[in-house]
Amino acid sequence: MKHIVVVGGGYAGFYAAWGLEKRLRRGEARVTVIDPRPYMTYQPFLPEVASGSVEARHATVPLRRHLRRTRLVAGAVTRIDHAARSVTVAPRDGVPFDLAYDVVVVTAGAVTRTLPIPGLVDTAIGLKQVEEAVAVRDHVLTAFDRAAVLPPGPERRRLLTFTFVGGGFSGVEAFGETLSLATSLLASYPELGPEDLAFHLVEARDRILPEVTDGPGAWVVRHLRGRGARVHLGAQLLSAVAGHAVLSTGEEFDTGLVVWTAGNAANPVVSRHTDLPVTARGLVRVRADLRVEDEDGAVVPDAWAAGDDAAVPDLAGAPGALTVPNAQHAVRQGRLLAANLVATLRGRRPRDYVHHSLGVVATLGRHQGVFQFRRLVLTGLPAWLAHRGYHVLAVPTWERKLRVLLVWLGAALGGRDIASLGAVVDPRRAFVTGGAPERAAALVDASAGPRKADRATIAAA
Repeated sequence: MKHIVVVGGGYAGFYAAWGLEKRLRRGEARVTVIDPRPYMTYQPFLPEVASGSVEARHATVPLRRHLRRTRLVAGAVTRIDHAARSVTVAPRDGVPFDLAYDVVVVTAGAVTRTLPIPGLVDTAIGLKQVEEAVAVRDHVLTAFDRAAVLPPGPERRRLLTFTFVGGGFSGVEAFGETLSLATSLLASYPELGPEDLAFHLVEARDRILPEVTDGPGAWVVRHLRGRGARVHLGAQLLSAVAGHAVLSTGEEFDTGLVVWTAGNAANPVVSRHTDLPVTARGLVRVRADLRVEDEDGAVVPDAWAAGDDAAVPDLAGAPGALTVPNAQHAVRQGRLLAANLVATLRGRRPRDYVHHSLGVVATLGRHQGVFQFRRLVLTGLPAWLAHRGYHVLAVPTWERKLRVLLVWLGAALGGRDIASLGAVVDPRRAFVTGGAPERAAALVDASAGPRKADRATIAAA
């Protein structure tokens, strides 16, 4: 019986394993999914997790609940040796070990791309994981509590200054949702006013949302500025040392939060720790049918790849184009990969991946959004409803759809939940201190990024 190993349990990996469970006959093959996290993160919901519109757990899909006939290994793959048909797994506890396979499916997913900007690693936070979205939300809520007891001045201004770097969909959605959260909080804080808030969106290009045409993109900029936001186009973050942001345009300001959403990079295990053929950008070379190919275009036996770490030809786009790394493609590629892999096991030909875009939609906060499908453009409330409708249909499993709908219904009836649980990052503090009062400066700041010891561990890995 063949052993199929799926490297990564994100969009493409989850749907590939899910599809294999449904298609494989008993005894035909066994499937193992390797991922350090016990759940798939539905990333389009992360901006709404950051604003409190979606419960954090509902933006995840537990792997063990929905992959019942798949072996799940909690660990990170640190090397793929396809010549030896083996992957090296580093569990959180214990020593690394090798796991043999007959067929490998590479769906490791992309990581946040960072730049060597002074202070960035020490002060910024990403937005690719649900923990990061929760930390952003708790930071905003905690910042309001701390600022409300301060007199007007530099420290209050710093606490209520929030900076997002990156004008793609992730950055703009998180920016719009967090701006909506902060604006709504003012009604609960009579000590603070709109003049105390400062939201900065920094984008290196001269426009945001490259996936939409110029008109809708310009409308989003005007809309955000009309809500009091400061959108810096053609600007780069040069420094963020000690929370002091310096832009290439010459502007400088102190900020209490830096959220970095400026692009993705290939997963290191794919770009640097495998003998599978990769492109100059570190993506696995694949054919349109999702089988891995070498530099000469020949199929690499028993190797498949899909999702953000795969250079999948876009047969519905311009000649030579690759599919963009988004949820639409990853989900559909994962499903097709499962079907194609089973087809080849049974001696049939695999099908090419061809997907025409369903359009693009983004939330900009409560009752605000933008949607474009070819020449059709919606803005405001209709686009926001289209966003919610699409994603509640797209999130996997009926159980998760129901949970999200119930949260949205509760928010519509009872308003936004503004309780901060920032203290969960250090749950033993009350026990250790015995309830002794502490200075605010000594409190854990959820947005400050990993501590030095944690960063050293991450760097070593």
